[in-house]
Amino acid sequence: MNPKINELIGRIRELQEEMEAELDRRREEFQFRIENHRIRFEQDMLARQRRLKVGLLRYVSHASLASLISAPIIYSLIVPIALADLAVTVYQRLCFPLYGIPRVRRGDYLHFDRGELAYLNLLERLNCAYCAYANGVAAYIKDVAGRTELYWCPIKHARRVLAAHEYYQRFAEFGDAEAYQRELARQRKTDEADKESRDDPR
Repeated sequence: MNPKINELIGRIRELQEEMEAELDRRREEFQFRIENHRIRFEQDMLARQRRLKVGLLRYVSHASLASLISAPIIYSLIVPIALADLAVTVYQRLCFPLYGIPRVRRGDYLHFDRGELAYLNLLERLNCAYCAYANGVAAYIKDVAGRTELYWCPIKHARRVLAAHEYYQRFAEFGDAEAYQRELARQRKTDEADKESRDDPR
């Protein structure tokens, strides 16, 4: 890979680590910690959140007409989202082992922690769970598709790609045939080695 691109990727990783440190600082500010996958708020912070909660009836009665009209349309998407979730899960479970591609952990993308927030009413919690599921499935599918693309066609596009998956920077440059063959061989060798290490009973 181009040394300049390697340098930029390294800087991106440093920024991600810096962002995680800032998020840790914010967790302290809002007085919560994560224990056994559960969010724990300090009691005074919970009391403060409850005081700011908007009741369900008030929340619904103050909803805009646009929200009331569009809500059934928005929620109807749960069917295709769930079907896509199921289809991609079956696809990677059946196909990834055949090529030695490491499977994506679906649970890494689905987080429903907003239900722990005391300032949300029942409908807001439902809305948050729906958004978490829809966006989590989208990110999960993106990772599965990215690993598929890395295995079969690791070539960058000629035009700029917005929100490319994390594997994209490892792809060969558009038009660089030699780099494409090298990357294809390297990636498949890596995946096969990973597969053998997972299959090794020792």
